[in-house]
Amino acid sequence: MFSIAASFTAEPLQASLLFWGRRLQTRFEVRFAPFNQLMQTLLDSTSVFAGNHHGVNVLLVRFEDLGEFSPEDAEALARAVRAAPEHARAPLLVGVCPDSPGATPNTAAKERFTAQVREIPGVLLFGDGDIRRLYPVENWYDASGDELGRIPFTELYFAALGTAIVRSAHALHNPPYKAVAVDCDNTLWLGVCGEDGPEGVKLDASRRALHEFLLTQRQAGMLLCLNSKNNAADVWETFSAHPEFPLQPRHFAACRLNWESKAANLVSLAEELNFGTDSFIFLDDNARETAEVAGSLPEVLPLTLPQEAASVHVWLDHLWAFDHPVVTDEDRRRSSSYASTLEFGRKLHLACNLEEFVASLALRVDVSPLAQERFSRAAQLTQRTNQFNCTTLRRGEAELHALLQTGRYEIFTAEVSDRFGDYGLTGLLILEKLDDEYRVDTFLLSCRVLGRGVEHRLLAFLGEHAEENGIHRVTVPFAPSRKNLPAHDFLESMPEALRRETPEGYEYTFLATAIQGLRWKPARKSELGEPKPAKTNPAPRGLVEFDRIALELRSPEQILEAMRRETLAALQTVAGNGAPASDIERRLTAIWAEILHRSSISVHDNFFDLGGHSLLAVLLLMRVKEEFGVELSVDDVYSGTLTLRELAQTIEGRQMGDVAPEEYQALLAEIEGLSDEEVRALLAAEEQEAQPEGGSQE
Repeated sequence: MFSIAASFTAEPLQASLLFWGRRLQTRFEVRFAPFNQLMQTLLDSTSVFAGNHHGVNVLLVRFEDLGEFSPEDAEALARAVRAAPEHARAPLLVGVCPDSPGATPNTAAKERFTAQVREIPGVLLFGDGDIRRLYPVENWYDASGDELGRIPFTELYFAALGTAIVRSAHALHNPPYKAVAVDCDNTLWLGVCGEDGPEGVKLDASRRALHEFLLTQRQAGMLLCLNSKNNAADVWETFSAHPEFPLQPRHFAACRLNWESKAANLVSLAEELNFGTDSFIFLDDNARETAEVAGSLPEVLPLTLPQEAASVHVWLDHLWAFDHPVVTDEDRRRSSSYASTLEFGRKLHLACNLEEFVASLALRVDVSPLAQERFSRAAQLTQRTNQFNCTTLRRGEAELHALLQTGRYEIFTAEVSDRFGDYGLTGLLILEKLDDEYRVDTFLLSCRVLGRGVEHRLLAFLGEHAEENGIHRVTVPFAPSRKNLPAHDFLESMPEALRRETPEGYEYTFLATAIQGLRWKPARKSELGEPKPAKTNPAPRGLVEFDRIALELRSPEQILEAMRRETLAALQTVAGNGAPASDIERRLTAIWAEILHRSSISVHDNFFDLGGHSLLAVLLLMRVKEEFGVELSVDDVYSGTLTLRELAQTIEGRQMGDVAPEEYQALLAEIEGLSDEEVRALLAAEEQEAQPEGGSQE
């Protein structure tokens, strides 16, 4: 659900939001708050924001709509944004929209508001510059719409704004991909290193853009891998011969350079990194290779690099699968921490005495209440973590705030380090305090720290914390998923647990005194958490055509055209005298169908009988101006008897020279009364008058 509050009339957004819902195969519901009631919507516990539990709340601000908006007003609105999670659990997007040309809002107030909102956990801020960077619109302002109905933007800009909103919401609500595996020849560089030689390959502008893009993704937390049919020596010599390449071997977490199938290599990479294969994006220039991966591993996202070099950087910018709404400190150091994880695995396999190996880890697990600056990372962990996640509940930052506001919940984070490295915030506990029991809402650990006994330390903490607060029992629910077998195995290995079945799975209840001081005592290597074979057949995430979106729906013009094609495709043909008889009537029928959400329109229909109202009438005037270049007044359409055919005649009359409708009808009647000979005589007279004086027409 999208719940939208705006300082202007934002209802034209609905068309683009619903369009994207169909493209993403997701049923979107759109609700609008009353006009320009921002504070009320943010703070009212009965508002459309408060009633939105599974979607995204969107606050759109155009500062000129707020009157004499002072810095003090800016702080008040920012405080309301900060307080919103007390009343609403859905993530909040705040969009700062452009003021009309010539408007002079208080710049200091605007800057203060944006600066304060940018620092609020759980709130995603975007401005007009962010929209224009990806979806530029030249003619974005509509003065007549602004004056008539406070609809300040053209249909094209509303399409761009709606796309930016849906794209942000998609990134917030969908689990991110964790790794990108990329081919080498003609993908990372132009040429074939085994044939052209290491010095013979080139890095053109498009491939350089790809290198820089992948480096940015690595900094945002994605792991980079090589997956290429090549001799490994040729690839490493190519990198050595080109120190100017932005990407170098040190940037790749794992590599498969061999003559195996790309799909088999992805499975092998997933096993090494302890990921599911559905965490991978595969990038190759060869459509046959990406098609083979799609056929063998439908859960992997295969992307084919465009053949047209000039379009590569634009294509990369519009691949939604690479979007990261929030980048945390843990994201920035993920690649280095995975290097520590892999080193841990290598040392583990070489260890002769497991007890001594575990004792030598110098494991440190610091558990503390969730700090204000860690909300983003905590929410991200609930979205990303699958293997050791007992309940697999996904929480946004706003939801975490809302849980704490109830007073019944406590949230703890765990930061983990050992002699192999510092893994950062990699554990999360959410507890609900009942009469004589702590019920665990969330118990999760990043796969990077499994196999060290961290889970035992966290369960021990639960026992100690319960005793300190006079609680004698701890219950850990487990809801099975496709991936969380490690969490199940851990709970099953606890002899202290009393297990019972539930409709969702199982519940494991512990006496607090029984789990205090719990530590891991490995008996064999399998207990040390060796990576299990990756799942190669999880269900696909959904049939989102990221590649096609990046190619065919990357500009507002493409998006608007696709929206209109959809409307026309759904429009049912009206037979008989209700069918459109002219080009204007046909185009006007499509406009009415789109505005009124009707699949069938007759030329004899009345706009208001079909559900039109004053706001939609203003939209109709704006669409007529855009489509036909004719500016009509409210009086031209605001009639209880005006039909589509009559409106088409009005438009045609204005195009012919602004002839009044009654004069146009009289002229038509006069022409229809003429004989063929009289019509030919009039045309000849017109041609004679058009001849230059004293000249002749060649």
